[in-house]
Amino acid sequence: MLANVCTGAIKGIEGFAVSVEVDIAAGMPTLAVVGLPDAEVRESKERVVAAVRNSGFDFPAKRITVNLSPAELRKSGTQFDVPIALGILAASGQLSEEAREKISRFLVLGELALDGTLRPCAGVLPMLISCKALGKTAVIPPQNVLEGQVSGVPFITPHTLRELADFLEGKLEESAVKMAYVPQPPQEPESELDFSEVKGQALAKRALEIAAAGGHNILMIGLPGTGKSMLAKRFPGILPPLTQEESLEITKIYSICNLMGKSRLLTRRPFRDPHHTISDVALIGGGSTPRPGEVSLAHNGVLFLDEFAEFSRSALEVLREPLENGRVTISRAKETVSYPARFTLVAAMNPCPCGHLGDPHTPCTCSPMQISRYKARLSGPLLDRIDLTVNLNPVKYTDWNQSSEGETSAQIRARVLQAREIQHRRFAGSSTPANAFMTPREIKMFCPLPAGADRILEAAMRKFGLSARSLDKILKTARTIADLAGKEQIETQHLVEVMQYRPLDRKGVADLG
Repeated sequence: MLANVCTGAIKGIEGFAVSVEVDIAAGMPTLAVVGLPDAEVRESKERVVAAVRNSGFDFPAKRITVNLSPAELRKSGTQFDVPIALGILAASGQLSEEAREKISRFLVLGELALDGTLRPCAGVLPMLISCKALGKTAVIPPQNVLEGQVSGVPFITPHTLRELADFLEGKLEESAVKMAYVPQPPQEPESELDFSEVKGQALAKRALEIAAAGGHNILMIGLPGTGKSMLAKRFPGILPPLTQEESLEITKIYSICNLMGKSRLLTRRPFRDPHHTISDVALIGGGSTPRPGEVSLAHNGVLFLDEFAEFSRSALEVLREPLENGRVTISRAKETVSYPARFTLVAAMNPCPCGHLGDPHTPCTCSPMQISRYKARLSGPLLDRIDLTVNLNPVKYTDWNQSSEGETSAQIRARVLQAREIQHRRFAGSSTPANAFMTPREIKMFCPLPAGADRILEAAMRKFGLSARSLDKILKTARTIADLAGKEQIETQHLVEVMQYRPLDRKGVADLG
């Protein structure tokens, strides 16, 4: 007998419908799963056998073939357990004709415990959203109820395989397998970290304000203890709130990675700060079965790379594509997936391996070769993708001991929000979220140079060897500074301010410190 159960799978951050076809025929007792199943799916055979038996059903001692269609797309995840088990029950005649007919109305997702309990699975939200057009009611584990509520798809949440079968047989009312509305759990309180706690470093604070206002990447270079990490950790507190679309995008990525926790919808910009020993795959994403990496988990948020020059050269170089395009495309022999990765890079580094190059009080113990190797990890093409670079000087005692506090995060954020509102109106109807992501056509349209400024840029390009990308970034950053000042046009003073945040153009990384 043949049975068919609808379920879902993930490709990139989008879901697609999968038909689980189960055929039971006479022959040696086997259970074969075909249709490009991954290791997680192949392992489901053992879970399904135990769950069916421990739920009070008979597992047929026949030749069972399970086909996951479309067969040309790779299937991964544990959400196939329940549809495979349900298909076996239907194909073996252990469900009535009425129940088998009712199965066609449902999209079934869920992992099975050995006792038949439904366990949560990753990627429920994108699968439900993508399959919404099918018009089916979803069957999801109770632990995935918050994702079901966000999707807008009608769903039921049986606790066990036996409970699901009884519902299909009409032995249970829908109210018995449908969880009541679950309110969004209270989120963690807003971070108490505030810019007013950082003593001195007025130039770095200004650079971070510009970065937040325009979505620009920033690199901070300074001696240990100058406040690089303090500033970076307070950076999310001045960013604008997420839009509904951005929030849903982030939630889908975290759902795929099973990092949702108790949240229904992520409403805060992510802040990811991986250790410098991270591998290339963990940073950019990939693996035999592609998964999002840290750059995608930081989508619409902040990727903070502390000890920037301590990351491996290969790990740093893979950042080029997402910094330029806002996406990561991972190609494997049998599939190619693409993940969004539009983030603001905040990087921090010491001037040398020991950290004391240029320190007036502690001599540097590094050899010229060590310093050269340390800074050579940051290639020109990578640095070319960083909009702002700022040197942090040691904090003076008078700054540290001052009783009056500097500007708070709330005051800085107010100016950032005003600048973002200007950009929102400017880019209305386009996909550009902020100045840092302007296209060449938009740069030409919104960044006209003031009188005489072309000579300044021409001289800078000739003297410092600026690339065309560097010039574009200078214009984008100047546009943000003008927005913060409430100016309709870029002025010469805005260009002059930008140049002080680009010491790498003037000196090169080998001369900093």
